[in-house]
Amino acid sequence: MISWGGRTRVAAAAIAAVVLSAFAPMPAFAGAQVEERLAPSVVAGLQRAIADNPVPADYANKPALRPWIDEMSRRLAPKLPDARTREDFIATVHYEASRAGLDPQLVLGVIQYESNFRKYAISPADARGFMQVMPFWTRLIGTAEHNLFNLRTNLRYGCVILRHYVDAEGGDLFRALGRYNGSLGRPEYPNGVLAAMNRNWVFAPGAAPKLGALASPVAAR
Repeated sequence: MISWGGRTRVAAAAIAAVVLSAFAPMPAFAGAQVEERLAPSVVAGLQRAIADNPVPADYANKPALRPWIDEMSRRLAPKLPDARTREDFIATVHYEASRAGLDPQLVLGVIQYESNFRKYAISPADARGFMQVMPFWTRLIGTAEHNLFNLRTNLRYGCVILRHYVDAEGGDLFRALGRYNGSLGRPEYPNGVLAAMNRNWVFAPGAAPKLGALASPVAAR
């Protein structure tokens, strides 16, 4: 028979295992994105979208954002132990996602599923960084100097590319996620991203995006 203290230790270990399993190491899933022939107007629009516009220095301290950033920081601590690095990461995710008209919680789900928050993750097809961006995008819409292992560069490209796919698919998030991963028509990737988001990153009940239209891109202020 297990004593009360023993049962408590077993229960604590079980809870810890569940928490750790949510962040268990995962392979880099991106890498099958197809390099498309884009219309010049689309290229120009994407180039404007990735134009340098750094995160404002006081962005994380906005009263409306502070509770969300604090809660996401608490949840992300097992993966990014350094508090300053973690806050910079979360603020950048929120800024770049909002700038592209995406739900920041969705973007956290994408990052978890793509790279498990590994800055230098590389897929077998050479997709890079947090959001597993394929290098051909720097040639299509950026420059050779753009380092996809840089936090802000990677998140900006990833958010702009995902937004491009959302628009191309008429707001259909399920299909957009499939195109982002290069697995259009298969459910594993969209379902995996949304499960990661709903399990770990939804801050308020009902905040999860539906498999439908998203808001139009807006400039983060």
